[in-house]
Amino acid sequence: MIDIQCIPAFDDNYIWLPGPPGGDTVAIVDPGDPNPVIAFLDQRGLTPEAILVTHHHGDHTGGVRELADRYTLPVYGPRGESIAAVTERVGDGDTVTLPASGLAFRVLETPGHTRGHVCYVGHGALFCGDTLFTAGCGRLFEGSTGQMYRSLTRLAGLPDETEVYCAHEYTLANLRFALVAEPDNADIRARYEEVTRLRAAGRSTVPAPLSLEKRTNPFLRSENPHLARAAAAYAGRPLHDPVEVFATVRAWKDALD
Repeated sequence: MIDIQCIPAFDDNYIWLPGPPGGDTVAIVDPGDPNPVIAFLDQRGLTPEAILVTHHHGDHTGGVRELADRYTLPVYGPRGESIAAVTERVGDGDTVTLPASGLAFRVLETPGHTRGHVCYVGHGALFCGDTLFTAGCGRLFEGSTGQMYRSLTRLAGLPDETEVYCAHEYTLANLRFALVAEPDNADIRARYEEVTRLRAAGRSTVPAPLSLEKRTNPFLRSENPHLARAAAAYAGRPLHDPVEVFATVRAWKDALD
């Protein structure tokens, strides 16, 4: 069992605090800003056990050094990236074990958004940073389309009931694009209407089950024939495999952002 608390940061970031139900020990995932984390921990009497970092971007690492020094914490982060505050470098297949909270997370390397991006999965939760977003995926700042496609395909292979804890509240904007790419997808339409209601009420749309992502996230649907035809029409040429479909859909969304 796991209890995951959320700290909003900046304009649209989420900092996640997984811990045992009813317990007062937590981990901190991708703390870009230390101040809301310190306030949250103090207000609720929580004790941090470790920091987990998915990639090197500042909105995920900006608070790491201050929090690690303040609470004397180990910092787990990707082996393939240079993040000065990381004390425990992890890579594919490693396990992060947190004895005080009784939690353990398997590390998955998911290059694409950055070259060394990692995700942490365990207890039915996926902390995926900026690789997979609800109804979207991260931009390809450093990796190739082939890398990102393989990373997303790997995440899509996790159990359907896995809850996706991404690091940004981008769902509504992502679904607007999904409706452009698959206008006849009833699941996307229904999710768009629900997310619109949630955001109008000021509520979060994260997490979401992986089963829903596979029905409504165009970046997990490169093998879907309807999306493939739409992508080929956008490209104005035949697309010969799912990687080409993914690359086209990514470029299509980038052009509209």
